[in-house]
Amino acid sequence: MSQAHATKDHFRFHRKNDHIAATFGNDWFALKAELFARFFGTPLFLGAQTFIVAIWIGINLMGWTKFDEYPFILLNLAFSLQAAYAAPLILLAQTRQAQRDGAHADADAQHREDLALATVHRQEQAAECANQLLELLQQNTQLTELTKGLIEKVEALTREMHDRVVRPPA
Repeated sequence: MSQAHATKDHFRFHRKNDHIAATFGNDWFALKAELFARFFGTPLFLGAQTFIVAIWIGINLMGWTKFDEYPFILLNLAFSLQAAYAAPLILLAQTRQAQRDGAHADADAQHREDLALATVHRQEQAAECANQLLELLQQNTQLTELTKGLIEKVEALTREMHDRVVRPPA
């Protein structure tokens, strides 16, 4: 693994968007508000709310207590209060999530562009290497042909010398 590859920051395009990482900010209240907003859509919340409302209505209809008789004005007030807090939190969470999604999409697009440029660069290097290899093969072929020619000349000279030494001129 090369040194440049080992130290490459793969999240470099996302770093500029760190400020929108948490929906409501990064302090204690912001983190709790985000957890609260996320909790509103869970099956646990819906089940617990349904259970509490059923108990509330059951206790008041059976007459065990009379703190909120039919038409359940106090229950209606509790729902209104819950909606008054839930709606802005959910809208804020959706807005910030859309900002995060947009920022991540931009960072991903930049990353894909960086990968495409790196791929083009590698393809150019591969083409250059292929051209160099082809040139070296051509030079090797020329050297092989030259060597063959020299070998043939040495062989002819060797035969000629052999003929002169073994059979002296008459």
